Amino acid sequence: MATNENLPPNVIKQLAKELKNLHETPPEGIKVGVNDDNFSVIYADIEGPAGTPYENGLFRMKLLLSHDFPQSPPAGYFLTKIFHPNIATNGEICVNALKNDWNPTLGLRHLLVVIRCLLIEPFPESALNEQAGKMLLENYEGYARHARLLTGIHALKPKPKFKTGAISESTTALNVDQTNTSMKCVDQKNAVSGVAAPQLLPSPLTPKPENGQDYPTAMPSTGETGVSGSKAAPATQKKEAGLNKVPADKRKMDARKKSLKRL
Repeated sequence: MATNENLPPNVIKQLAKELKNLHETPPEGIKVGVNDDNFSVIYADIEGPAGTPYENGLFRMKLLLSHDFPQSPPAGYFLTKIFHPNIATNGEICVNALKNDWNPTLGLRHLLVVIRCLLIEPFPESALNEQAGKMLLENYEGYARHARLLTGIHALKPKPKFKTGAISESTTALNVDQTNTSMKCVDQKNAVSGVAAPQLLPSPLTPKPENGQDYPTAMPSTGETGVSGSKAAPATQKKEAGLNKVPADKRKMDARKKSLKRL
């Protein structure tokens, strides 16, 4: 494998310029990574094009530059398993840009774009994977189904993760605010109408204590004094009646004494 020491200085300079350009303005659906100590191995992540069996997939590949690059074309391999007519089971890529149509003036950007286009329009006539090429020509639905299956197993892009904690806290706070607002509205309504806020009665399904007596209720009895001049309790009424009866008896006794004195 070639290293930076095996590549001519002018080639290293050109590669560094291309890689910088690819990093700053990457081609659609392609991200490039490289080892600064070894420009002879170029890695790229290719997104499966929409409308193809590879949609929603993320495929990693690499280009291996030869020691006499760019006079000789690089070798391309898919590292992610893929079902495609022009990609062998070992990942080797068969495309004219890496074979007969190679030109030393072609840059890395051109190569990567051609390889991604291969996912959109395969060439079953020059298939490295004969099974995929035959299925593509004779039974496209079966080919597409198998390609989607392998994409879902080996190349499915990870879904973004969301912070559910913050959402839950916000939802809880919203529910609490709504509850408080509802209670305030009930209190204000009762204050305007002059009716006291209702008190909760114990549930009819509340179990009774072992001695057979019911639990005491929170509602006041009908004899207690309420808001807007309710009747006094029976005990209070009896006490007041007793106090009123004493002065009346005393007046009767005084009247009898006066009558006896007159006789």
